[in-house]
Amino acid sequence: MKKFAKEFKEFAMRGNVVDLAIGVIIGGAFGSIVTSLVNDILMPIIAAISGSPDFTHLKLLLVDKGENSVYLNYGNFIQVLMNFLIIAFCVFLIVKGLNSLKKKEEPAPVSAPVESDETKALKEIIEILKNK
Repeated sequence: MKKFAKEFKEFAMRGNVVDLAIGVIIGGAFGSIVTSLVNDILMPIIAAISGSPDFTHLKLLLVDKGENSVYLNYGNFIQVLMNFLIIAFCVFLIVKGLNSLKKKEEPAPVSAPVESDETKALKEIIEILKNK
């Protein structure tokens, strides 16, 4: 049991696992921010333009059975789709920003040093001496 606990501790303390856990936590918080942005800012603007104050109530009656009626809730789908598109766009902007920072941090590739005339002359002299 001690060996199992030790292996689990080594696994949990690896950099990748900790980084993943932090990413999931930050991602959850980021998702909440984007959901609020969509629900509280963007959707009211879109609803004002379209004339409907809330998209989540939009549905299409498929089968009328009184209380057991079947609906196609396309308003919820529109809401979730908006959330996804905004989250994807924000992640794209973050990755694009990080990539541009990486490019700035990376030093320019060093070209091969150019040999001076003296070095070329010395190499020629060495070759001549070797051949004699």
